[in-house]
Amino acid sequence: MYDWSRFELRMPLAAALQTIYRSWATAAGLQTWLLREARFNSNEGKPRDPGEPVRPGDQFRWQWYGRAGELKGTILSANHIDELSFSFGEAGNVSVQILPYNEIFVCQLVQSGIPTDEQSINSYHTGCMKAWLFHLANLKSIIEGGIDLRDHDAALNKDENNPWADLSRFPAVPGNNGA
Repeated sequence: MYDWSRFELRMPLAAALQTIYRSWATAAGLQTWLLREARFNSNEGKPRDPGEPVRPGDQFRWQWYGRAGELKGTILSANHIDELSFSFGEAGNVSVQILPYNEIFVCQLVQSGIPTDEQSINSYHTGCMKAWLFHLANLKSIIEGGIDLRDHDAALNKDENNPWADLSRFPAVPGNNGA
């Protein structure tokens, strides 16, 4: 039986381990391939510099191109080498591992704790999986070729039928959102 509460994706990346890790673990890195804006605050509430790696317990606020609102969350783990995880609103938690494979690395993403009602399956399991596939491909494109596949023109992304167009649909989860 298929497990709708989680999914796993992998993307091979021909880049240095530290380059891949910093793409995930710094605001500056995330803004090159995933986000329009990423802000991290330490446990003490102090803003992290864009190039400073995140630490467990850091709170974040993320905004995407072409999407209204922001996602708030918490860094759950970060080993500063090849693993990190974070909360992802009502859509569960995301963990990332960077694994060696022959002469390259594989970025493995697991999203788990996804609710399994019909709406969550459509919005979070299917919707998040499609979004992560695109963004992992964009990470590969940026790292290996320098081409950003994201559309930075918000006017072209207006679509009331797009469940990702309004992040306010992802209400904060008490105790797991950095609020």
